[in-house]
This record gives sequence, structure tokens and C-alpha cells, in this order.
Amino acid sequence: MRAPVRGVAALLILLSSAGAAAAERVVTLAPHLAELVCAVGACDELVGVAAYTDFPAQAAKRPQVGSAMAVSLETVLALRPTRVLAWRGGTPEATIAQLQGLGLRVEPLAIGDLDAIASALERLGTELGHAAQGRASAAAYRQRLAALRAQYRGRPRLRAFYQLESGPVYTVNGRSPISAALDLCGADNVFSALPTLSAVVSDEAVLAADPQVVVYAADEDARGMAAYWRRLGSAAAADPRRRVAIDANLLTRQSPRVLDGIAGLCAGLDRVRACMATPSPAACRAP
Repeated sequence: MRAPVRGVAALLILLSSAGAAAAERVVTLAPHLAELVCAVGACDELVGVAAYTDFPAQAAKRPQVGSAMAVSLETVLALRPTRVLAWRGGTPEATIAQLQGLGLRVEPLAIGDLDAIASALERLGTELGHAAQGRASAAAYRQRLAALRAQYRGRPRLRAFYQLESGPVYTVNGRSPISAALDLCGADNVFSALPTLSAVVSDEAVLAADPQVVVYAADEDARGMAAYWRRLGSAAAADPRRRVAIDANLLTRQSPRVLDGIAGLCAGLDRVRACMATPSPAACRAP
């Protein structure tokens, strides 16, 4: 009987070792990728993150491996990851190639639109061993996205200008997540046809586009913004009541939290619509 017992014991040890070897050690190369990993219940497997990863709190405490555009290969290697999640379209292709050349498993993840976030949750949940949580998170995301679309469908369309900085002024084109959020809320990006994702725009171009509302990040330089619009005093959007401040992290990070950002953006645009229709102090007051 001893031989079979020893055989069973050896098998149990092998199985235990295989289970330990299979434990994931994930490094993410952009803040939204860490949010996606945690959204499917795999935050414990996260061992390294990109700079500016600040949500959830557990992910924010992980060692940083550099910025999304400048990754420290040595730091990534030291973390002994079983897989590295890269940002397709954001992580430089050279960085991906270098990490793969070091023998690391690198998986670029692309999210082309709002609906693709749910698919990414399902994929990551399955690949990281949290399929049920991935499906549940995806279902909750789809339900809330559908509700927001239904709530703001049919709103009078607004011509919107998303402003980045004030000297020089940048904006984004139609491929930006900002444009998708604007569209859901009933607004059109006046610079959606720009050939690059972001670009400098001149005062003349802004005046010609004639936006009805300006959307900007809440942490922008308030004095610089005010001075810029004083120069463009003849524009309808120069009216400070036509400005909507948003949390840019929420709207630009392609994770379930983007819906929080969209809800805030839609509410701000509704305020501008009300102000345009009835320019009374009460209608124009920011929430």
C-alpha cells in the first residue's frame, strides 16, 4: 500500500505546484488597463502598473513601471509577470517588441468604442480566470450604457469644442473617446475631421467652427482659459455659461468608469441647453 500512497502524494505535490505556477502576475502599461483588470476581480494578480494609475486604491499601491509611453524594461522584468497587458494604439510598438524579445507574454488590448469595453471585460475575465465576474461586470456595464443612451437620445444637438490647454490650444478628433461621449450626450465634435487624434487649432479655426459649448478638463488653467476666450469675445462660446468642466480621467480612460464621466458630461450639456433656451440665472447656474 505504501507505493500507491507515495504515488498519490507525489501527484498531489505536482498538482499543487502546477496551481502555484499558474497563478497570474499581471503588469498593465496604461491606467485604464489596471481598472479593467480590477473590474473583473483580478486586482490581487496585478503586480505592476503604469504611472498615473490611481483607481482603484488597490491598483494605485502597486509598483509603477513607467509611463504609458516610456516603460522601464528592467522594472517590468523584476516583477516576473506571467503576462503584460499593453495599450494597442498607446503603448509604442517598439516597447511591445522589446518586451516580447525579453521572452515576456505581451497582450495588446484595443478598445475602439464604448461597446468594446464590455467585450474587453469578458475577455479579461476569461483569460485571468475570473470569467463569471467578467461576465457580470460586462452585463452591468452594458445595462448602464443602454440606459444612458436611452436617456439622452433625441436631445437637441450641440456643436461642441473640446479644449485642451490655452496656449497653444489643442483639441481631439472623432476617434477620441471624448467624441464618443459627446455623441451619446447629443453633441457633435466640431473638429471631428482632424487627421490626427489631437492637434493644435488656431483662433481662426475655432471661430470658423462656431461651437455652441466648450468642454474642458476641470484641472485646466482657469486663468489661461478665461484669457483665451476674452480674445475670442465675439464667439458664442465665449460666454462662460457655455462651458462644461469634466473629469478628463473618467472620459478618456476606457474602463467602466467612463460611464460616470459621460453622466457628468451629459448633465453639463443639458445645463447649457437650458441656459440657451431660457438664459435666466437659475437655468444657467452650474450644478
